[in-house]
Amino acid sequence: MGFIGSGSIGGTIARLAVAAGHQVVLSNSRGPGSLADTVAELGPRASAATSEEAAAAGDIVVVTVPVTAFPDLPAAPLAGKTVIDTCNYGPERDGHIPELDGTSLTSSELLLRYVPGAMLVKGFNNIYFKHLLSLARPAGATDRSYLPIAGDLAPAKAAATEFIDSIGYGVVDAGLLADSWRQATGTPVWGTPYGPPSNEMGRPTGPGAIRAALATATR
Repeated sequence: MGFIGSGSIGGTIARLAVAAGHQVVLSNSRGPGSLADTVAELGPRASAATSEEAAAAGDIVVVTVPVTAFPDLPAAPLAGKTVIDTCNYGPERDGHIPELDGTSLTSSELLLRYVPGAMLVKGFNNIYFKHLLSLARPAGATDRSYLPIAGDLAPAKAAATEFIDSIGYGVVDAGLLADSWRQATGTPVWGTPYGPPSNEMGRPTGPGAIRAALATATR
């Protein structure tokens, strides 16, 4: 697993991935040296690298960066790979992007313009990072939680689903990248099904609740 961005969400996914037996290669905008403590904490299955190296190393690559960093992503090594896009657009942080303020484009479709060869899947963008860590459950658990994903390519969705399953979550298929606005910031499936951030343990959430929340989203 390669990681471009290793903040709250990226770092949490990496922690779950290591616990599930995956090798992880972490990167961020500050360089590998800034990740020394994280790598030491995660153990021998973790290493740090540049973004280009992490992209090249990963069979699946998790991108978790601000929308304004999209132009800086290493497009060439991501070509042909399943890329999980965890990013959310926030005008207060990213500035206003007219296409994303309207309804002509989703942030994942914008990302795809910068990494056109990647097999993009939207995922992990609707859950608080502390809930993501605490709600992971093994397959078959009665209180297993589910996450929505969206994407245009069936093989990429299958790869993302297999990975997400391995780290403790079921998956609800939310449609194409053009449909990924249904899980964007402020929609019914964003955060709310898993409980408020003040409850750091979160609330287990099954597939029915995720599908219902997706269905009630408006744009």
